[in-house]
This record gives sequence, C-alpha cells and structure tokens, in this order.
Amino acid sequence: MKPFTVLGKLYLIPTTLGENDDPDDVLPQTIKRTIDFINDYIVENEKTARRFIKSIHPEKKQPDLHISLLNKRTEESDLKTMIEPLLHGKNVGLMSEAGCPGVADPGAVIVKLAHEKGIQVVPLVGPSSILLAMMGSGMNGQSFAFNGYLPIDKAERKTAIKNFEKLSSDKNQSQLFIETPYRNNKFVEDLLQALQPNTLLCIAADITLPTEFIRTLKISDWKKNLPDLQNRPAIFIIHKN
Repeated sequence: MKPFTVLGKLYLIPTTLGENDDPDDVLPQTIKRTIDFINDYIVENEKTARRFIKSIHPEKKQPDLHISLLNKRTEESDLKTMIEPLLHGKNVGLMSEAGCPGVADPGAVIVKLAHEKGIQVVPLVGPSSILLAMMGSGMNGQSFAFNGYLPIDKAERKTAIKNFEKLSSDKNQSQLFIETPYRNNKFVEDLLQALQPNTLLCIAADITLPTEFIRTLKISDWKKNLPDLQNRPAIFIIHKN
C-alpha cells in the first residue's frame, strides 16, 4: 500500500507597503508566528524578502531559508518545482513585494496551482493598498472594480479612461487603477484631460507611510492643485455619477 503523504500548507504572508513602514503598526503578530515555523518561501525578490523576514523575526537564521523566485522571468515549468516542498509535507510562505500576495501580484499562479493539487491555502491578515484606498475614497464600496494598468499608448489609454468613466456611470461602479510610480504624474495628466469636470478622482499615495496622501476631488478641482506623485506608489479611483 502506498504510504499516505500529509501535504504542507501554503501561507499567504502580507508585507508592508513601503520600507518606511513600521511592521508593528500594520502587521499582526500572526505574521511573526508564521515566519517562525516556515523556512521555504516563494517571493518576487530575494534580497527584499530576506530583509523583510529579518525585520519581522530578527532571530530567524537566514542560512536556513530556502527561497524560490517568482517574477516576470519565471518559466511555467519552474512553478511545479516551487510547490514540491508542499507535496512533501513542508509549509511554504508566499510573499509579495508589497501588500497582499495574489492580489495584483504574480503569486496568484502559485495559489491556483495549490488548489489544483489539493493543497490548503491560508491567507493571513495584512495591508492591501487597493482596499485601504477604497476605504479612504468615499466612493462606492458596494460596487467597485480593480483594473490594474491601462495601455501605455497615449491614445489607447485615453480611450480606456473614457470607457471606464462611462462604465462607472452606467453601473454606479467605482473604477480603480495603478501605474508604474515613475509614470504617475503623466498618468494623472491623462486622467485630467480625458475625464469630465464633475467626475470624481481619488488619489491615494504612500498608503500607511508617514507621507500618506488620500484625497477625493472633482476633476475640475484637481486641475487647480495637483500633488507631485513622482515615484510614489499610488492607487487611482474614478467615479462618475
């Protein structure tokens, strides 16, 4: 008879939203307790992951950690290798570069694979810039959609913005976006040019950091006083009544 194998659990471990965050301010003690018994991790960047683990659990022995990289250069064939420890009974931690793994994050493919293999997935509590921005926006928390990145091409981007503005109006649904931080200022310019004057725009930057900025205004009002968002992680939300 084939011996019964107990599968490990995949723990989804949230991280802070920026290097200036004090982990004790935004993460529960559950994170430290989980890191205490896990030595196998799937992360986007090994250096920042090790730094985060050390900040949470200084006593953790770094040489004991086994880290697999999951990013845009990861081959699909590598994914099965990453979950091998789980199939042999080891617990594995999945971490994003910032915030919650699996949400606007490549870790979702590992979570999907874990479900296919019958592996228990354990999401832990931590900060999500998407939800925190939505909470602070004053927009429709009953109906909203996260749309990720818009097209880079200027004409295609403005068309997409107008389409999402119409969708917001038709469905009474708030629309969320992100942009690469060094393109933030240009993205806001495109929003101001493409959206109607009475459409609401929330800009939520540096969430949970000392420089946190969250404000919702009409497009016509934003044109009078724009913050500098260069290289600041941000969420953008629009709503057209």
